[in-house]
Amino acid sequence: MTPAKYAEQLADWLVDLGYDTCFFVAGGNIMHLLDAVRTRMRCIPVVHEVAAGIAAEYFNETRPPGANRAFALVTAGPGLTNIVTAVAGAWHESRELLVVGGQVKSSDLAVGGLRQRGIQEADGIALIKPVCKQVLRLERPVERAAVAALVEAGRTPRCGPVFLEVCLDVQAAPPVPDGEGQILGPAAVPRVSAEDVAAVAARLQRAERPVILLGGGVERRQARLVRPLLEAAETPVMTTWNGADRLPSDHPLYLGRPNTWGQRAANVILQQADLVIAVGTRLGLQQTGFNWQGFAPLASVIQIDIDPAELSKGHPRVDVSLCGDANAFLRDLLGAVGPGDGRWASWLEFGKRVRDLLPLREETNKTADGFVCPYRFATDLAAAVGPRDLIIPCSSGGAETVLMQALTLREDQIVVTDKGMASMGYGLSGAIGAAIANPDRHIVLVEGDGGFAQNLQELGTLSATAAAVTVFLFDNDGYASIRMTQRNYFGGAWIGCDRKTGLGLPDWPTLARAYDIPCVEADPADPLGGQVEDLLAADHPGMVIVPIDPEQTYYPKITSRVTESGGMESNPLHLMSPALAPEVAEVVLPYLPREGNAP
Repeated sequence: MTPAKYAEQLADWLVDLGYDTCFFVAGGNIMHLLDAVRTRMRCIPVVHEVAAGIAAEYFNETRPPGANRAFALVTAGPGLTNIVTAVAGAWHESRELLVVGGQVKSSDLAVGGLRQRGIQEADGIALIKPVCKQVLRLERPVERAAVAALVEAGRTPRCGPVFLEVCLDVQAAPPVPDGEGQILGPAAVPRVSAEDVAAVAARLQRAERPVILLGGGVERRQARLVRPLLEAAETPVMTTWNGADRLPSDHPLYLGRPNTWGQRAANVILQQADLVIAVGTRLGLQQTGFNWQGFAPLASVIQIDIDPAELSKGHPRVDVSLCGDANAFLRDLLGAVGPGDGRWASWLEFGKRVRDLLPLREETNKTADGFVCPYRFATDLAAAVGPRDLIIPCSSGGAETVLMQALTLREDQIVVTDKGMASMGYGLSGAIGAAIANPDRHIVLVEGDGGFAQNLQELGTLSATAAAVTVFLFDNDGYASIRMTQRNYFGGAWIGCDRKTGLGLPDWPTLARAYDIPCVEADPADPLGGQVEDLLAADHPGMVIVPIDPEQTYYPKITSRVTESGGMESNPLHLMSPALAPEVAEVVLPYLPREGNAP
């Protein structure tokens, strides 16, 4: 159709750029934009703007290769302020997110020190710019190339949010003459030189205890494509949380997910490596531990990242920093290494022995009668759900850390989380976005009751879309992480962490019924059986209330202590609490100095 106004022309350009889905909350300052996109793509209303941003992020992160994209459309003022948390989350995770926002008429913009002139006016550019790769306000219509350049900036070389703010009078303006101009492709991605690849390959071949740590910068599809090279090289592999699904958990080369809240066995193995090649991971504090000085103490660390700022930030210690595309580097490196010839068989066997001795579910944890052990739930979940299911372990608190610590993934399962922002309430909106992008997959969401309550209004969106999402709600009467902090550091000075201390939470089955969503309670003796199995096989939404002991313990973990100066000091990754028994430490920590075998 021929566009009659600029908003329609802009919508046509977005279609040409690969967008076919819009998550939105309607508003007066986007009325022309919304009218334009409703006839050109699938439009999904959400209840709160933060949900639009999260849903679009998870849609894009999980969409099948070559599939179209989603963006978020929000109105001016509160529409924009409401979505900032979602934008910040995508910024931290380096994920693609286009936000199109409305703005008051260009003639109503506040100037000369005014706080506000137009109704619902707020300076969206100033508010959101720090967490965007690029921003652009349209106070007059611009050519197609300017819009395309903004969109492409969010896709490469390190993905991130971009924001297009369109004044109301610009939306209604006539189309510009060059509407059929060329749309440029993505920017070229730098590649690590052949000489540097060869040098890393040589170091890898000389190493006795190497680990390749795969981050989210290694795409799922590329990880699958290089699998034959990886298996030929027989190189031990670990994954970050964002790269968790790049290799199935039962693969013979897989040694786990190290992290501050990671698997004890993986942390122990990583800390004894003599070479760590970190590919497509920024090696943030959550990955290295807050005690980053103690990260991989015996290893030479080589980091490959697309962002020079991550390579030069100063932590952890990195011996070789290489700026370039993680996917191309991994492919080139494995090709250069060639057949493994069993050179790391003893190291892999050691890793297997450590993982056998340090199971994902430790007996240290105590679960009272009548409650579900979250670690048992997590270790059993991937086997109970479908082989192609998509699992979302929310974004913060015990529900996330337990799953990312204990979840064992099968070959074609996908897992997505937002741990950088670690904002409560991500799960439901993310699950909806993932479900819309993957209608052939069942979505499994696990979230704590406290976090779920922060965006529970999107149960209305879930009901309206009838998406195949099964929500496992860990019901432990509030904020378990906050309760733990108040117990450990403030002597149990409880405030605002559960119903008894003023936190208002609903009756969950009643809430589910209000939205016509089937709801059952998990049986502590068989939390994934019975009626739960039926919901996991259903093609519609469902909710499972999982009773979790409010006093549940969460081990192993890295413990911190308050120093005399009031600061915090943490243990290195391998010294998780509770301390290992001396006879176990002697077996699993043979390469570290004896004084490092116990906290």
